[in-house]
Amino acid sequence: MDVVRNGGVVAFPTETYYGLAVDPHNARAVDSLFQVKGRGDEKPILLLIVDPRDLRSLVQEVPEQYEALMAKFWPGPLTLVFPAAAGIPSRLLGGTGTVGVRISPHLVARNFCHAFGGPLTATSANLSGQTPARTAQEVAQQFGSRLDLIIDGGETSGESGSTVIGLKEGHLQLIRPGRVEYSLIRECFRPAGRGHVDD
Repeated sequence: MDVVRNGGVVAFPTETYYGLAVDPHNARAVDSLFQVKGRGDEKPILLLIVDPRDLRSLVQEVPEQYEALMAKFWPGPLTLVFPAAAGIPSRLLGGTGTVGVRISPHLVARNFCHAFGGPLTATSANLSGQTPARTAQEVAQQFGSRLDLIIDGGETSGESGSTVIGLKEGHLQLIRPGRVEYSLIRECFRPAGRGHVDD
């Protein structure tokens, strides 16, 4: 974990693709991540946690409408977008004022995040505009020596990224389709009797 604590960029496997991890509270590490990936500043970076209690350092509040979704789909490939807490490096937010968070069910990702003792970035391991890597070998082919460490956890599913869900004025919104079908999210959301669902 010293690599991450010292501001390094680490590739690791998740339930979708390989991701790139840095300490999200380290602004210089976040800058390094954007530089390594060649990512535009307008694109936010998603985060991984290991327990919903870890949200405390990342978000202003946990919307009531998310409770059923968190209970059903976490750990899993569902990213929920929250109002970001003060102190989160603005570059992570892509100018949105919000932060996307999920809990990964992948054993290596969970152990990595747990060992670090806090949230980690989890943007896909690929150069901007390229196909996300499914293996450690594909990570190495794209990034060469630009990463500080690659954790080889075998091949990931690579089927698609996480589903990204947000709220706007109480309305549930599909920001990005992914591994979790939106119809399942709608089914889970509706019985709670909270908020609205947008098509």
